[in-house]
Amino acid sequence: MAAKFLFLAFLAITSSLAFADPSSLQDFCVADLKSSVPVNGLVCKDPKLVVADDFFFSGLHLAGNTSNPAGSKVTPANVAQIPGLNTFGISLVRIDYAPWGINAPHTHPRATEVLTVLEGTLQVGFVTSNPENRLITKVLQKGDVFVFPVGLVHFQHNVGKVNAVAIAALSSQNPGVISIANSVFGSNPAISADVLAKAFQVDKDTIYNLQSNLVKKL
Repeated sequence: MAAKFLFLAFLAITSSLAFADPSSLQDFCVADLKSSVPVNGLVCKDPKLVVADDFFFSGLHLAGNTSNPAGSKVTPANVAQIPGLNTFGISLVRIDYAPWGINAPHTHPRATEVLTVLEGTLQVGFVTSNPENRLITKVLQKGDVFVFPVGLVHFQHNVGKVNAVAIAALSSQNPGVISIANSVFGSNPAISADVLAKAFQVDKDTIYNLQSNLVKKL
């Protein structure tokens, strides 16, 4: 029994490591953003050339411009902005919301997200996978925290009459974003209207309108 338990524990640990960002085998591996060498992650900069600014980013104190159809703006602080995050498996974003603005349904294929409301009132939620497709949702106030599991479709909606602000931590240096509407109706080249009409059980003219509207806004 003890041997079986140890084996299962070993499987659990190795499985979790397999899905995590690559771990650093030294103090740090500052990303060389100018390198063209293709690797899983980013090439390390020569440690002798590393400076404090490689671990620094200034900008999350600035409000994002929410003058767009969604009424929101995401300001990232990931490995592209902070090269020192390379191999550390973490990043941040600031999200600003105009009154009634949304961060439209999307997923992060490589990260779980922990969101904290700094100002305002947000309705947030995520949808579980097939076949249940259950919506788990809650209204958050200033200081509240909510978790969006990795890979699941989720959203935020400012349900207040004033601007809202949130900070989110993500468990990857490069979480990735798949916006559902943009991916389905704004892909390049476009997904066949026949396929989408059958999937959504609508006529093809509706699909053409959706594709046209999204392409104009992208």
